[in-house]
Amino acid sequence: MSSFFTDLAHQYIDGEWKAGSGSWDIIDFNPYNGEKLASITVATADEVDQAYRAAERAQKAWGATNPYARRAVFERALRIVEDREEEISDAIVAELGGTRLKAAFEIHLTKEFLREAVHVALQPEGRILPSPDDTKENRLYRVPVGVVGVISPFNFPLLLSLKTVAPALALGNAVVLKPHQNTPVMGGSFLAKLFEEAGLPAGVLNVVITDIAEIGDAFIEHPVPSVISFTGSDRVGRHVGTVCAANFKRSILELGGNSALVVLDDADIDYAVDAAVFSRFVHQGQVCMAANRILVDRSLEAEFTERFVAKVASLKVGDPADPSTHIGPLINSSQADAVTKTVDQAVAAGAKALLHGSTDGNLVAPTVLTDLAADAPVLRQEVFGPVALLVPFDGEEEAVRIANDTPYGLSGAVHTADVERGVRFAQRINSGMFHVNDGTVHDEPIVPFGGEKHSGVGRLNGESTVDAFTTQQWISVQHGRSRFPF
Repeated sequence: MSSFFTDLAHQYIDGEWKAGSGSWDIIDFNPYNGEKLASITVATADEVDQAYRAAERAQKAWGATNPYARRAVFERALRIVEDREEEISDAIVAELGGTRLKAAFEIHLTKEFLREAVHVALQPEGRILPSPDDTKENRLYRVPVGVVGVISPFNFPLLLSLKTVAPALALGNAVVLKPHQNTPVMGGSFLAKLFEEAGLPAGVLNVVITDIAEIGDAFIEHPVPSVISFTGSDRVGRHVGTVCAANFKRSILELGGNSALVVLDDADIDYAVDAAVFSRFVHQGQVCMAANRILVDRSLEAEFTERFVAKVASLKVGDPADPSTHIGPLINSSQADAVTKTVDQAVAAGAKALLHGSTDGNLVAPTVLTDLAADAPVLRQEVFGPVALLVPFDGEEEAVRIANDTPYGLSGAVHTADVERGVRFAQRINSGMFHVNDGTVHDEPIVPFGGEKHSGVGRLNGESTVDAFTTQQWISVQHGRSRFPF
């Protein structure tokens, strides 16, 4: 496994693997045991420029390539992932601290999005539009945007890099990818290696491993990319969107969430408990769609709480390489400290801890809080860790109000015996995605993914991806002679 990381501990620019020339190194650590996986010298702003210029040069020929030929690259990439699943799983466990279950989940979705990329290559369609002039023909072409800059996060780095990179490439664009510094290999250089082996031409995909401490805003200000796709916090997303707007670039912003899983008075309690536990604690709660808030009708509160706390208490915390582990480490000590501090502040302000998980290094055991004041800050923020907030409500109207009382609007779920009641409830929530009788954590290749309010701008997946990474060009043809007023 160590050779896997050291072999990929490089920048990938214009088809060449090279060391960065920055003045410091990013150290890639295993968040569970602290093992040093790799050391990568950061790319400079000049190397970011080299990557974008290489992408600009390569995109012309790639965009002109027959889409049937382009899709073959993604068919080969899928076969490579299928052949190397065990190695990829080991790498996810080592670099992210993801459990075996989480690794399997991420790899499954990665394969699904590669399959979709095969189809996306053939999706753009032109149109002929009518004209008031009988002798004019209006042609509307859908063409690649050119070069796309992608900034990916640490929590699902392989999936969330690939679900943007693959369709952008399939649609004829070139891409420069900047992975998160905590997951430089699985979020970055592994994808470069995957597509290199799959036959992607040099320069079409470039990966720069660096940090804003080295390059500032060079990645998003650069004149070459016309679209920047960012996945991460709303705080950083606000800055990315602002810089993009100032430079006349499109931005696709997939940001944080503060999802509510709502249990109505006619819900199946055992099923709702299972959905809530998974939705809150999958990948240690480091999921933008995680159910931060679990809202329960007061008539079910006592029974639901008892079963929920019992199930959470049974979750095994420890080594993510152990298949029986449910909760592995958070990505780094800063995240572990922040989650611990958030819990301590909530308890000090009067919240009751039904479970109060301890912190050991980056391992943070689950916490369940209740008796939160209506204006408790923790109810309105995204907690990126294994902390569940139980909130009782009296009737649907109050549930709707509480669910909407957040700056975010990404995902959510409602549990009820009446499916149509659940749909009506979902329609009242200001959220990009909502699920009836299920968990809050879902992503499917052809369904628009994205949020409202502080949860982002734009959508990805399926037709939304085509809209995101192509543009339209109107070409008119005058078959007769136009008459001009002078």
